[in-house]
Amino acid sequence: MTPDEVDTEAEANRRHTEAMKALKAERDAMMAEKIDAPSLLLVHTGDGKGKSTAGFGMVARALGWGQKVGIVQYIKGKWITGERQFFRKFPDQVRYEIMGEGFTWDTQDRSRDIAAARAAWTKSLEMLADPDLNFVLLDELNIALRYDYLDIHEVVEALKARPRDKHVCITGRNAKPELIEIADLVTDMKLVKHPFEAGIKAQRGIDF
Repeated sequence: MTPDEVDTEAEANRRHTEAMKALKAERDAMMAEKIDAPSLLLVHTGDGKGKSTAGFGMVARALGWGQKVGIVQYIKGKWITGERQFFRKFPDQVRYEIMGEGFTWDTQDRSRDIAAARAAWTKSLEMLADPDLNFVLLDELNIALRYDYLDIHEVVEALKARPRDKHVCITGRNAKPELIEIADLVTDMKLVKHPFEAGIKAQRGIDF
């Protein structure tokens, strides 16, 4: 490296250090204004893959902090999934309820789907009220709401009335506007490209 190149690199490093100092001061000032929230309502929706995956990622985080978690799966009842097999290894920390009857195009029975959704919602209410649970994942509740198997107003009121220290994550496409309105965080997963479109089936360990 020539002397000129050394000087240029030194100047670039100096400018970087000054920029990062300014950024840190800005971030510190911003964080000083933030508050701790007793609980959050999070919604993962959209056409892209990763909604349930993100929810189960938060389950893993909660377990890492020694917290207790409740999980209700509304749709994928018949699937033997990786998350189902993994999180059942933590019986002291995880209450796992698989309530779905399968995808709506498999059951082809609206009355049966409604009954399954109601049973799942009953379990969900139990978990929301359980003081031992820190975090509750309602996996693909949005699907039950999308088809009006459950009353969105009943669900919204129950979520708003949950204990102040109860974090809740809801997943599934087509989140209702009423749910989005009361949520603290809403992530819309955007589909850019998916192997299914190229004729590839769901893969064990990736999709289930």
